[in-house]
Amino acid sequence: MAKVIEGLYYSESHEYVRVEGDAAYIGITDYAQNALGNVVYVDLPEVDDEVTAGEEFGAVESVKAASDVIAPVSGTIVEVNEALEDQPELLNQDAFANWIIKVELSDKGELDSLMDATAYAAFCQK
Repeated sequence: MAKVIEGLYYSESHEYVRVEGDAAYIGITDYAQNALGNVVYVDLPEVDDEVTAGEEFGAVESVKAASDVIAPVSGTIVEVNEALEDQPELLNQDAFANWIIKVELSDKGELDSLMDATAYAAFCQK
């Protein structure tokens, strides 16, 4: 079974959110990287781009498929994980340690619509 970490928020499109103060680190879950297979490219957005909950902000491509990455929360991108440009396989090695973007949250209330670890684990088993 895919790894799920307590204390994070999860979306139905298999992104996670790790909140630190008013900032959120967003990446794809272990379940997502497992489903994609070997990741060969990550399409990263730009710093200062706005992301909107439910809308795509980038893509992850594997040898099998390309998948849009959907923002689980809204905000302004303050940092992009540039290591993924040269080493997209980091997502396969540890999806939770290798976030894709860091955003300044514009509405913390949006977190209430996401799943906790228990709900996400159950969702993945459906």
